[in-house]
Amino acid sequence: MNRTNFADGRAREMKEPWALMLVLVGLFAIAGGLFDWEWFMTNRKAWVFVKLFGRNGARIFYCILGLAVAVLGVLIAFGIVT
Repeated sequence: MNRTNFADGRAREMKEPWALMLVLVGLFAIAGGLFDWEWFMTNRKAWVFVKLFGRNGARIFYCILGLAVAVLGVLIAFGIVT
């Protein structure tokens, strides 16, 4: 058995959970922005963006951020980004 192949296969397996997690986090941020969840937008960390951009601006920001994170997860899952 070739050690290099084992290590390469193991590294490939470890990427997938992180990629799936990124996609899920991205979808969660998109949903929070689209559905305007009160508990999501009044969170102390989201409050900063609500204060900077206003409520609708923060919703747009979270949708764009979520899309970027989800796309990054998909790119990692397909091995386009390493």
